[in-house]
Amino acid sequence: MMTVKLVCVGTLKEAYWRDACKEYEKRLSPFCKFKSVILPESTLSREKDAILKECEGYVVALCVEGISMTSEALAEKISAVSQISSKITFVIGSSCGLDAGVKQRADLCLSFSSFTFPHQMMRVILLEQIYRAFTIQHNMTYHK
Repeated sequence: MMTVKLVCVGTLKEAYWRDACKEYEKRLSPFCKFKSVILPESTLSREKDAILKECEGYVVALCVEGISMTSEALAEKISAVSQISSKITFVIGSSCGLDAGVKQRADLCLSFSSFTFPHQMMRVILLEQIYRAFTIQHNMTYHK
């Protein structure tokens, strides 16, 4: 079973964001081992060092200048990664973004939009898309 790790900088302050993340973590449990690592906000350089220590397997960094893809393409990417690695790490930086060193380490820089989203919301959106990717892989009716 694949291990999906989410590395995020900054805490979820509101209970409704934490609840939404917990719901998607629960939904992911039949498909993967899920682990979430929350790092404190600091300077980009310190955040970089902490993030890089947590990166395992194939690394996907969320950043506005990354490539965009459809939900189906993300499902295909996760499936392809599972053929070469049992671990995939998704990284969401702080409100200041990600240090260039994290982007260089990443195997894929992924953009969800050229819009700017609150980091708390982005965490939920990413978890939903990971869940959607697994449901696509398993031909479930969740993805329409």
